Amino acid sequence: MRALRTAASGMSAQQLNVEVISNNIANMNTVGFKRQRAEFQDLLYQNVERMGAQSSSQGTVVPTGIQIGAGVKAGSVYRITEQGTPTQTGGRYDMAVDGRGYFQVTLPSGETAYTRAGNFSVNGEGQLVTDDGYTVEPAITIPQDAVDVTVSKSGQVQVISAGTPAPTTVGQLEIATFFNEAGLEAVGDNLLMETAASGSATVGTPGDAGLGQILQGYTEASNVDAVAEISALIIAQRAYEMNSKVITTADQMLSVASQVKS
Repeated sequence: MRALRTAASGMSAQQLNVEVISNNIANMNTVGFKRQRAEFQDLLYQNVERMGAQSSSQGTVVPTGIQIGAGVKAGSVYRITEQGTPTQTGGRYDMAVDGRGYFQVTLPSGETAYTRAGNFSVNGEGQLVTDDGYTVEPAITIPQDAVDVTVSKSGQVQVISAGTPAPTTVGQLEIATFFNEAGLEAVGDNLLMETAASGSATVGTPGDAGLGQILQGYTEASNVDAVAEISALIIAQRAYEMNSKVITTADQMLSVASQVKS
């Protein structure tokens, strides 16, 4: 009975849906996290009677035909890059991108990764780094005698040193954009990698046309909407239960059919 396989594919799809939703909910408080959404496609159809086929020698045709679907499959898990709410932290090295753009991070392998999580700090050498100690690119070093650090909306980093009232520029932050941001590959640790689907990075100065600005003392909150995720979770649960009910019903029908005596 086709219904068994069809309903099984529906249960598998809803299981994936719940897994995506659970990951969103788990990252509700992750800095710079972008929620994901599972999208599905119907499977192949069996043409029992093809529409448009001739139904008589007089040239009449079948208007609709008979097609029986084989179920559902996962099409993609799409990342929604809508900006999260900037959250004020007061941290000297905390930064958020207000608008489009990603901070650049140099990995130990030498590759460049990208992130919206701007909860930075400095290492023992005064370099601006992520929570995992990866260097922010372009490299910026804060002098040991700095008593204050300011980052302008355009990404210019200035420090005031002890005994020197005039600020000194020590670096310039740059951010990257992609033609297809949803095509970036998430590798964990709030990092994304460039792929063929995302296109090449376009690097520029914050505040330039099409690029966001830097907000010092802020981090970008996760864009997960708790109410929407709970609603989606309930819908997915109900859909899973309904597919399970189809399997139970189909099994009962097969049981009845097997008991029919000639």
